[in-house]
Amino acid sequence: MLNAPEPTPAGRHLTAALVLVVALVLQVSVANRLPLPGAVTPDLVLLTVVALALVNGSLTGVVVGFCAGLAADIIPPADHTIGRYALVYCIIGYVCGMASAEMDRKSVVPFLAVAVGALAGTTVYALTGALLGDPRASWTIVARMVPLQVFYDVVASPFVVWAVLRVTRRYERADRASRDRFALPAAKYRAMSGRGTGL
Repeated sequence: MLNAPEPTPAGRHLTAALVLVVALVLQVSVANRLPLPGAVTPDLVLLTVVALALVNGSLTGVVVGFCAGLAADIIPPADHTIGRYALVYCIIGYVCGMASAEMDRKSVVPFLAVAVGALAGTTVYALTGALLGDPRASWTIVARMVPLQVFYDVVASPFVVWAVLRVTRRYERADRASRDRFALPAAKYRAMSGRGTGL
């Protein structure tokens, strides 16, 4: 049986880009058209940025966040100042990427991190709108929409996180294998250092 080719950094970046494109397409074609109460929809792109940052770290989080935000700023029906989503997603990608080393795929940590990222992203977006004089960023509107936005994002987060973790699993296995390749087993270390049981 032939061994599968080892994943490369280029493959990791291509996978992240494809995941991001799929999220953008689903956001525009599906999520934005859902007739949900409050005229608010889940932000699949933000959830994808958070999940990719948790998997790949801060640098990827910043790059993916900026690219995703810029695309969301341009793709119709964009009706806000260009650069708002790029700034928000970039910040959220960096912050969530800092927690990537602590992430355990078998715990609730990724889902909690996505929920916190969704809350922070929604809040920062509302604050930037207020600073830029967006009339939709008034306190009355923000107080009504932010809780709904966070709720929808939290409900959608398990599906987005599961999909991203599923797609990127092979890269995590490759990273763990490369780390294990250079790890020296404890028994072998004791034998080499003369601290075996017979001494």
